[in-house]
Amino acid sequence: MAKILLINPSWRPTYKNILGSIGVPFFPVLGLSTIAAEAKNKGHKVEILDLSYREYNPDLVYERVRNNSYDIVGFTGTTPLFAQVIQLSKGIKKISKNIFTIGGGSHCSALPERSVEEADLNAVCVGEGDFILTKIADGMPLSKIPGLVYRDVNGQIIRNPASEWIDDLDKLPLPAWDLFDIKEYLPYTSRLLGKRPPVCFFETTRGCLFQCDYCASKLTKGRGLRKKSVNRVIEEIHYMKSLGFNEFFICDDIFTTDVERTKEISRRIISEKIDMAWQCQNGIRVDSGDDEMFKLMRKAGCYKVAFGFESGNDKVLKEFGKGGRASIEKAFATVKMARKANIDVFGYFMIGLLNDTEETMRDTIEFGRRLQPDILKISTCIPFPGTKMFNELKERNLLKVYDWECYNIYRAQDFFEHPNLKWETVEKYYKLAYKRMIYTNPGFIMRRLIKSIKRGELFYDIYYFFKFMLAGGKI
Repeated sequence: MAKILLINPSWRPTYKNILGSIGVPFFPVLGLSTIAAEAKNKGHKVEILDLSYREYNPDLVYERVRNNSYDIVGFTGTTPLFAQVIQLSKGIKKISKNIFTIGGGSHCSALPERSVEEADLNAVCVGEGDFILTKIADGMPLSKIPGLVYRDVNGQIIRNPASEWIDDLDKLPLPAWDLFDIKEYLPYTSRLLGKRPPVCFFETTRGCLFQCDYCASKLTKGRGLRKKSVNRVIEEIHYMKSLGFNEFFICDDIFTTDVERTKEISRRIISEKIDMAWQCQNGIRVDSGDDEMFKLMRKAGCYKVAFGFESGNDKVLKEFGKGGRASIEKAFATVKMARKANIDVFGYFMIGLLNDTEETMRDTIEFGRRLQPDILKISTCIPFPGTKMFNELKERNLLKVYDWECYNIYRAQDFFEHPNLKWETVEKYYKLAYKRMIYTNPGFIMRRLIKSIKRGELFYDIYYFFKFMLAGGKI
């Protein structure tokens, strides 16, 4: 049996002293827990080292590797974290060339050969990796594993045929949450994100029916929509509760795509009296849902729903892939329904979308100001590898550098040429967005103040406000 170490890089360097630093979800890693579960069930010894909430310290990893005889070390990590994967993988190879190193996630799926080269990895997984790690640990020849890009004995990089998407998600083992010490996460859980820690991520579907040009989720979750059965969803919620979790984040691309299924899940949570708080933090579309759905969700424990508003211009929304149904008018109507059900509204907005102009960015800012979500995040639009945006900019020779640490939506740097805007203009409107939507927005301030007083959370709001200012929130 193989001894396996799975590593999640530190998020500290990426989020340090930036506007998004007060709302970082330091929770156990869903992707690694699902991958670990299958290997663990097959008898392999699996450990998870989550560096997300820790300061980045490569020596901590190297010491762990030296003191254990690992056969396989696996990495996950988004694009801005891949620089850590490069350093750690190369450092581990210096300790022992016999350790098999493998990478996974959207970055590796987008640039598999390049990832193998840059990080000196033995292999990367392209697409879903739930069963690939176990096949490697079981000793299956690498050439026989679909979805794998690997180095052969001669050092040549080989790409195997793509693996098929997992059709029946009910066949997935329950995530190996027992491999995490959930108490370690408690000091790092922001009250802006979770109100009843410990908190964990939870997926009920994979895939998305839409094709937004800035999104790379299709690489790891595929096109279309695959759903866990309602029975499996309820089983998994009971399982999370039994391990000590009090809240979960649904991280589906769009949990409410099937409105009737959402209602049925809510009804089951209510009827089985499952006492857990939950929220749709990953964002849902404004064109999916009705009054009954939001009321049932609230009764079932959902207290916050995030919406991917992105832009305040209908033309831009349609052009980047929302499909034309997610309109500004719909946004106001759906927010009204959520609030009527007493569910908090979390809004995501983007500045510098590929089709943005100064006029449309002004539209977005004023839209967000009038909409007045209870909490919001504003980011600059970044062309992540594997997205339509990245490919288009690359084809037009508008990408200047491939320094992955620059690919940070909250601390973006001038590493690509926007087809319509100068970078200085994007930065100007990014700062203006925070100023108009928050600092000089009396409606937002009063709504936040009244809610925090009613809920006894005024102290926390003051604390996070000053933390936000220290992180660079002062415009």
